[in-house]
Amino acid sequence: MIQLKDIEKKHKTRAGFTYVLRQVNLQIEEGEFLTIMGPSGAGKSTLLNIIGLFDGEFEGEYFFDGNCINEMKPKERAALNKAKIGFVFQQFHLLDDLTVTENLDMPLSYRNVSRSERQSMVADVLDRFGIVAKKDLYPSQLSGGQQQLVAIARAIISKPAMILADEPTGNLHTDQGREVMELFKRLNQDDGTTVIQVTHNEAWAEYGDRIIRLNDGWLDSGRLDSGAS
Repeated sequence: MIQLKDIEKKHKTRAGFTYVLRQVNLQIEEGEFLTIMGPSGAGKSTLLNIIGLFDGEFEGEYFFDGNCINEMKPKERAALNKAKIGFVFQQFHLLDDLTVTENLDMPLSYRNVSRSERQSMVADVLDRFGIVAKKDLYPSQLSGGQQQLVAIARAIISKPAMILADEPTGNLHTDQGREVMELFKRLNQDDGTTVIQVTHNEAWAEYGDRIIRLNDGWLDSGRLDSGAS
């Protein structure tokens, strides 16, 4: 599904260039549950943004479902992102001027889904996440944990082929975090959804089939682990 070849990401500074990612080579199979770990500043979120087609400014080669991302225009990358990927951002990225219901409806509006079916899907996910009472509120009226639940619900509502999650349980208490990880695992096992998560939590990391570690932008191939369900 995904193949990264010698991916590098750098920023220009007065002193020259600062590298965020260095020679990352990685293959991710369709239906895999992958965990990315590493210390702060290791390049984890940057790698996730590249995989998620949000960042096209990198060196190396990236193939997604047979598409050479390097050769795609920004609009083409954006269209592929909307069609295939659900993203749980660390900072939520909910739209402040839309209600919870409208935020959840947004990704469905990009697809050929009837209004009645969209309403049914939104109602279902509101119930699944226990946020029906919040459906008419705006993000500013929600707690951090509630915003995180809405962000996760928005990522999965359109049943994307791949879910990318950047610290998806960071604002949730332990029981909520476990419920979210169990949901990701069910989507992965039952629906074949590819899941890629970034986390610092060792317990949540073990939900992945495979754990990779980044350190100072380098993929630490000497410490590839097999996660347990």
